Amino acid sequence: MSIETKIFRCSADNIGVLVHDPETGTCITIDAPDAQTVTAEADAAGWRLTDILVTHSHADHVDDIPALKERFGCRVIAPLKAGALVPCVDQYVKEGDALSIGATTFTVWEMPGHCADHVIYHAPILGMAFVGDVLFTLGCGRVFDNAYREMFASLQRLMTLPDETLLFGGHDYTLSNGRFALAADPDNARLRERIAEAERLAVQDRFLVPTRLGDEKTTNPFLRVGEPAVARAAGRENAPPFEVFKALREWKNSF
Repeated sequence: MSIETKIFRCSADNIGVLVHDPETGTCITIDAPDAQTVTAEADAAGWRLTDILVTHSHADHVDDIPALKERFGCRVIAPLKAGALVPCVDQYVKEGDALSIGATTFTVWEMPGHCADHVIYHAPILGMAFVGDVLFTLGCGRVFDNAYREMFASLQRLMTLPDETLLFGGHDYTLSNGRFALAADPDNARLRERIAEAERLAVQDRFLVPTRLGDEKTTNPFLRVGEPAVARAAGRENAPPFEVFKALREWKNSF
């Protein structure tokens, strides 16, 4: 399948993603982080926005939906659990729904932890998953409402995808995540290689998004909570993986 993607920075650190199917003309934006930038990127490519896939209800992902809806008349698809927190919704989705856009079918996974209404959109035929603020390159989303068990379960579920899956997160925190990851996993040679790559890309105003799940499994401390070295660094040696995860995330909050 011939699918085109554009990945770009929006606002300070949000990541914009456009997914275009040249055969059907569909063009999807993942969330609406910045209507002006999303519109400019679509116009520059000659694409007309047809759909907005909303991952969750936080303001920096939904506030510009009305502007994009007015400009393009696009369909807005959002998590059922978000309800009225997302404006201009045309279709609600929930766990297990299969969503067909153009020639692509997306499966909806409910993944709470960052917030209660968070979903991801997995497109197996594309080998892609649009994960919002669940997972970032070398890091994971902040946990609100003390939902550590929910976030831990969401990350563990994400790890069941094929290692080759490309993960598109909603923010670029790679360099700061890398500094924390080194503190949590200082002897990880592959991690040092990825940080060096991220630093080279940053000079060109580029970033490590999307990221391959297999690379995250070997370098992202939040996916390595079963590793003794990470547990030691978190002060939870011999503790269950969930306790290591919670300690890591709390450490990261003040790092």
